[in-house]
Amino acid sequence: MRGSPEPQRDAVAHGQITGALVLLTGLLLRNSGEGAEEVEQSAKAAARGLGAQAELVVVPDGATVTVASHGRVTTRAVREFPEVFRMDQVVALKPLLAAITAGHLDALEADRKLAAIEASRPPYPWWLKLIGVVLFAVGFAPLMQPTWYEVWTTAVLGTVTAALAVGVERVPRLTAVLPLVAATTVSLVTLEAFARTPAHGGPVLLMLPALFYFVPGDYLSAATAELAAGFITTGAIRLVYAVFLLVQLYFGVLLGLVITGRDRHALFDVAARSDLPRWALFLAWIVFTAGTVLAFAIPARLTVPLLLLVYFTVGVQSGFTELVGEVGGTFAAATALGALATRLAARPGGPPRIVLLLPGFFTLTVGSLGMRGLTDLAGGHPVQGFHDLTKMITIVTAIAVGLVLGEVVAAPRRRGP
Repeated sequence: MRGSPEPQRDAVAHGQITGALVLLTGLLLRNSGEGAEEVEQSAKAAARGLGAQAELVVVPDGATVTVASHGRVTTRAVREFPEVFRMDQVVALKPLLAAITAGHLDALEADRKLAAIEASRPPYPWWLKLIGVVLFAVGFAPLMQPTWYEVWTTAVLGTVTAALAVGVERVPRLTAVLPLVAATTVSLVTLEAFARTPAHGGPVLLMLPALFYFVPGDYLSAATAELAAGFITTGAIRLVYAVFLLVQLYFGVLLGLVITGRDRHALFDVAARSDLPRWALFLAWIVFTAGTVLAFAIPARLTVPLLLLVYFTVGVQSGFTELVGEVGGTFAAATALGALATRLAARPGGPPRIVLLLPGFFTLTVGSLGMRGLTDLAGGHPVQGFHDLTKMITIVTAIAVGLVLGEVVAAPRRRGP
């Protein structure tokens, strides 16, 4: 007499649901630029759509997923390193996650589609990403110093960092020290070739646009938002990691000083006289947005909406800065950006919120203040250095709280449990 096949079918179904949720959690972790709360909420909603329940314990580079379904409970550990370099996967994941949450897919089909996203190749070849990183730096350069010298030196230095960023993909084990290598290389080239006279501005002002791709402004802001939301462990870990990246950049700049034999006072912080016309400053944001799209693998169809969000953010920040100062202007811009991105992302077929936030967020220039503060301290300017570090903490908080406030104000009301 044969036993009932029901337990075996339940075991298979439970295994399929668990596998799909583990794969989904990994993708969410890898692109967790908005923090741990989004990972937990999305995975739980997907579990309900698959007829299961899930509980998660999330840290920045991992999660413990407990899945309950068909009378069984399974706990799996997921490990993924967080990054923001594959926004095409985030865009592809949003409609799939909505379909899973709505119960339109079974676990087997969901797992197949999630695996396809995970295995997908970047939308742009390596040489377009290289160009994107250069454009990203060049578009940011006028924000540091509005001079033609800053722009063309950034084009040279940005090419160096772009080559390193693209080349390290072939040697993944070097990723952990990439900020250090990039900062050392840029420091050497800048001190030897470009920072010979104060007339062109301080060395750090020349270096920063090329290094901005590695400055952890997104980690700092996400850490602050996590701490504010009560994810203490996750926020603290992410904050420590962001500081570690900043210290790598700082140490790389100092290595450049040591190797070239220059005195630490060579890191003077003097801005050059502006010689860029207004039209160049206006066009710089177009270059910046195009670079962001290519560097972070954002689908090209989103270029115009993202550019409009960049100009919107810059406009709000500039207008409110005139009225209430830099911190108030940054807070107002972050709030407005967070609210508008939340509304646009809530529309059916709208891009994910993190993709809409990314270019506008970078315009608020978070982490560069920390880098500038550290190098000012190293250059023997303690007052200016501590001023920049304090300013970084204040502005990071203003951006994080503003983005959270914008989401709270603009988020559509949820119905049901």
